[in-house]
Amino acid sequence: MKSILHLAFIVLFTHHATAQESTLALARIFSDNLVLQQKSEAPVWGKGTPGEYVSVTASWGKNSKGIVQPDSSWMVKIKTPKAGGPYTLSISSDNNTKVLNNIMIGEVWLCSGQSNMEMPLEGWMPENPIDHSESEIHNAAYPGIRFFTVEHAISLQPNDTCVGAWKECTPEAAAKFSATAFFFGKKLHRELNVPIGLIFSAWGGTPAQAWTSEKFITQHPNYTNLPAQLAHAEAEFSQYMEWLTSHAIIDISGKSYDEACKGLQFNDTLLALSNFNDSSWREMKLPAGWEGTEVGTFDGVIWFRKKVEIPKQWMNQELIMELGPIDDHDLAFINGKLVGGLETGSSWNVNRVYSIPAEAVQESVITIAIRVIDLFGGGGFWGRPEQMQIRVKNGEDKMSLVGNWNYMPIAEFRDSKFYIFDAAAREYYSRPPLVLEISSQTPTALYNGMIAPLVPYAIKGAIWYQGEANTEDPEAYSSLFPLMIKNWRHDWNNNFSFYFVQIAPFNYGAATESQRLREAQMLTLSLPKTGMAVTLDIGNATNIHPSNKTDVGERLARWALVKDYGKKIPFSGPLLSTIKIKKDAVILSFDHAEGLNIKSSNSSASFQIAGEDSVFKDALVAVKGKTLIVRSPDGSKPLAVRYAWDNVAEATLFNKAGLPAPSFRTDRWQK
Repeated sequence: MKSILHLAFIVLFTHHATAQESTLALARIFSDNLVLQQKSEAPVWGKGTPGEYVSVTASWGKNSKGIVQPDSSWMVKIKTPKAGGPYTLSISSDNNTKVLNNIMIGEVWLCSGQSNMEMPLEGWMPENPIDHSESEIHNAAYPGIRFFTVEHAISLQPNDTCVGAWKECTPEAAAKFSATAFFFGKKLHRELNVPIGLIFSAWGGTPAQAWTSEKFITQHPNYTNLPAQLAHAEAEFSQYMEWLTSHAIIDISGKSYDEACKGLQFNDTLLALSNFNDSSWREMKLPAGWEGTEVGTFDGVIWFRKKVEIPKQWMNQELIMELGPIDDHDLAFINGKLVGGLETGSSWNVNRVYSIPAEAVQESVITIAIRVIDLFGGGGFWGRPEQMQIRVKNGEDKMSLVGNWNYMPIAEFRDSKFYIFDAAAREYYSRPPLVLEISSQTPTALYNGMIAPLVPYAIKGAIWYQGEANTEDPEAYSSLFPLMIKNWRHDWNNNFSFYFVQIAPFNYGAATESQRLREAQMLTLSLPKTGMAVTLDIGNATNIHPSNKTDVGERLARWALVKDYGKKIPFSGPLLSTIKIKKDAVILSFDHAEGLNIKSSNSSASFQIAGEDSVFKDALVAVKGKTLIVRSPDGSKPLAVRYAWDNVAEATLFNKAGLPAPSFRTDRWQK
């Protein structure tokens, strides 16, 4: 009897303890102000105590129940009505209840990509503004539009949570939110008159492979060995982070990156001195982005130093030093004296031109010291060789600064923190090795950290603005990008619409053929339920972040309005459909070509033609209905036509709706 009573006591006590320790947690994607996809079975999920039941009750009259699994996860699906609100949602387990308020039912879209998707409505001032941003922000009081921003996160394993919260669209919230996504959502909201939820998950300077899961990326021939590399890298990375976090830290979390670097000190007084001994530092030939050097993928602070012997007649004269664009921020010193710098704003593409006062030029050998801070993506000196020089002010004499510079990384930037290295001890070079760098560039890292936590939230579709980070290998992108789309659709178990932006013209340099990346994007239209917003007419050859995001967002919205919501409006520019060669002419036919027209004062209008010699020359072009007649100026038999086929070519071919055709070629010749 005693043993039975003792057992009963244990059972009762255990049940009581379990009840007391009962937990209920929602995935972070569920918060006040959220938008749920209308007329769907919307999943709601989180963590709890295994074995407990979880009930979800909606104020629109629906409820559902599920059980917490042995791994502590639970998921319940709740039927949603047609668009409307506000509503409440109550989630309960044995001893816990959570209530979500101000819920709207409407249309939900995932918005992802790199910096052109990340670029906020307020812009990255002063060099990267957004057209009409002041008036748009001032008027951005749209309680029916809601934003959820996923904070940056890197992971080698799929995360089940992320950091973020739903916000109503107010001027303050809109200013910090993606401009492209804002204009997309605003047009949908006005045209459909329903609530719009925009889930924003983007990171500047990132490649498509970072946004793809391990299961799918390993289907690509470039990444078949990735699982073994990641497994090894995970152990290495743990050891590396233990070493890194043992260093002194400057924490800028919670601050705007535009202002956070202002006034920071990274051994400036010592490392700027002319007599500092940098003979043990390594060398880097400038100009160069340091990702292409032995430094590799690195965000943080690097000092560059160079001694320059100037002509004696330059002494005691004011000089001008030109360094070209520096990514992101810099301070420039001559013989230990600060002569210039850009510490705020988005200054990565700004030419650095600094005056050197005559009193700093007292010797024939001067020491130039440049402190460069890079927060994300590529870092370093991005200019052309002729942009790096020093010269006499108001004179013609000049001297090139191109060549080897001594350099030393002295702080690494991760997770909004600078980890400081001892420059004199060359501590950077003693860091534990990493065979595979774990960063925003790492394949699968952003899928795991910033997409996986969103699956399977009910969405209507996705918009995507990315590609610039993959321009070095367009051939790989032609299969990587469709693979990523298939990946997302598979994981959501939803063949949702996927609309993307074709990258805009930009001067990447002669070594890069970004038109081939644009081609890879265009070929992705062969996937069902895809669409492409062309930006060939609204780019900026000198700025990779064009300021016109209104047309970008609205062109994406046109695809959605027609394909997903049945509107009868033009949604695409002319798309090449058929090619015929007749004697001395190539006849090109187009879809979406009502009112086909050419806007150009140039007779060739960015069209080139080639014959058997494969040499392209400016073509003669005439419009005939929905076709173009393209001829060689010398009357020779043509074999191939190319349109806008270079880095910076702008659109000349439009339809009546003013939507441009993408660049294209009729050949598949190599370089």
